[in-house]
Amino acid sequence: MPQSTRLLPPTPEGLTEAARLLAAGELVAFATETVYGLGGDARSDIACARIFEAKGRPQFNPLIVHVPDLAAARVFAEVGEKAERLAAAFWPGPLTLVLPLREGSGLSPLVTAGLGTVAVRVPAHPLAQALLRAFGGPLAAPSANPSGKVSPTRAVHVMAGLAGRIAAVVDGGDCAVGVESTILGLAGEPTLLRPGGLPVEALEACLGAPLATGGDAAKPSAPGQLASHYAPGAALRLEVTEPEPGEVWIGFGPCAGAALALSETGDLVEAAANLFHLLREADALAGPDGRVAVAPVPERGLGRAINDRLRRAAAPRP
Repeated sequence: MPQSTRLLPPTPEGLTEAARLLAAGELVAFATETVYGLGGDARSDIACARIFEAKGRPQFNPLIVHVPDLAAARVFAEVGEKAERLAAAFWPGPLTLVLPLREGSGLSPLVTAGLGTVAVRVPAHPLAQALLRAFGGPLAAPSANPSGKVSPTRAVHVMAGLAGRIAAVVDGGDCAVGVESTILGLAGEPTLLRPGGLPVEALEACLGAPLATGGDAAKPSAPGQLASHYAPGAALRLEVTEPEPGEVWIGFGPCAGAALALSETGDLVEAAANLFHLLREADALAGPDGRVAVAPVPERGLGRAINDRLRRAAAPRP
């Protein structure tokens, strides 16, 4: 692994260097509209193994393959009628589709964790699009943080967690959405595998039917399904309206006395964008033996994704 991690600018020269590193099997983190991704050539066993090594990630947890458009997705996955409809409505954007793997796809088996499906996404961020086109191939790109820790929404977050483990970070500024993509399984009945940056209600409206829910935390079929994930160092307590003495309280809406606020106005979009940054800030304020409390967040729209991340962050650590 590299001994130093370079911070590259989001310029043609920076993207050319990032593409060169990726072609050499190195890892490069880059901004997407959701969170920063840790990119590696999805066709290379070595690059994918380096992703697991850099993150300390369990190898049974699949990786999302990022491609620039639907045509590229069809090269690696069997795209049926429902997937075509969803892609037309929501790609590029914060939606990952888990689809049957196309025979002879050329993807590393480490990407799919040995499953017969592949998770595919077309990111909307201009930097991610430019990097994919400069590289000219599919990028496996989980969130660019040590496995189980808070996801990064700024380049400085990536450097704090992975400096010395990866070749470079392309600085694309703050991530607008702030939580990972929604993951929808389409190998059978449409199934919500992970709530995320695209509200479930929008998917159900597009498909004209409610989504099934599923997923096995012990044997994930998509990223982000582990029971304990996104965890800060401090102990985390949820749905707190009255914090205990010594707790760092993260508010939502009007919360007098809250040290930090996901959104003082109760805006779920603002809360999603702030979530991971504020978890890091609260962790720093609490200290190594401290505690963090979080105010209730409505279980609707992006609130589902926020609460999913919070529940996993608060789950017992393995």
